[in-house]
Amino acid sequence: MTVWSAARGASWSAKVVLAAGLLAVLLVAAVPAAFFIGVILMLLGHVIGGLALFGASILAAGAAVVLAALTGVRHLRQLVSRPRYRIVQLGQGDYRYN
Repeated sequence: MTVWSAARGASWSAKVVLAAGLLAVLLVAAVPAAFFIGVILMLLGHVIGGLALFGASILAAGAAVVLAALTGVRHLRQLVSRPRYRIVQLGQGDYRYN
């Protein structure tokens, strides 16, 4: 099964988790660009604007990461609580070393 067909068959909550993760990655990747633009703004004399831009980008990225983590944990708990998913703990004798 390809990744695309697996994503097409995903439930609504799985799509929300994927969207939240993608948003978090994009916002974290945008922080260095916001820092660079903020420094340029400060060099041009807009100190408050540059600091506000950088601070807002950090806050937005942090909020997106927290949101993605919370939705991911919630989705994982829902998956584990379903009866068809079992968690098996392995003992020391169950590992095979070569």
